[in-house]
Amino acid sequence: MKFTKMIKPNEVQRDWIVIDAAGKKFGRVITEVATYLRGKHKPYFTPHVDCGDYVVVINASKVDFSGNKLNDKLYHRHTGYFGGVKSDKLSKLLENNPTKLYKLATRGMLPKTNLGKEMLKKLKVYAGSEHPHSAQVNTKKEDK
Repeated sequence: MKFTKMIKPNEVQRDWIVIDAAGKKFGRVITEVATYLRGKHKPYFTPHVDCGDYVVVINASKVDFSGNKLNDKLYHRHTGYFGGVKSDKLSKLLENNPTKLYKLATRGMLPKTNLGKEMLKKLKVYAGSEHPHSAQVNTKKEDK
């Protein structure tokens, strides 16, 4: 009988993947990022091991949204005090802090455990096309 190989954490080989978000739909970019962070694109995917890759998203502020989401969608947070609900529009969040926007959206697609938090730490988001991880990234692995 053949069994599926369960990989151990010290056997994982991590790559650096660059995703250019310019002109792509936001949801499609986020699902691609979550797949790479989780490691589901690898043949030795193991659910209880963090076997994903590092993901660098460039041109994060040039992503497209369908419909009227830029003006209508709100992100809520709570300060912990009575009446402390604060809301930010999607357009303002994309302009001021695209890293927070990408991490919020990606966090919803990852496991809600400590494993998911470790996976999210491997996400690097940059508003422009410049990033400081060019030494780690293999040119053949870049997403075009």
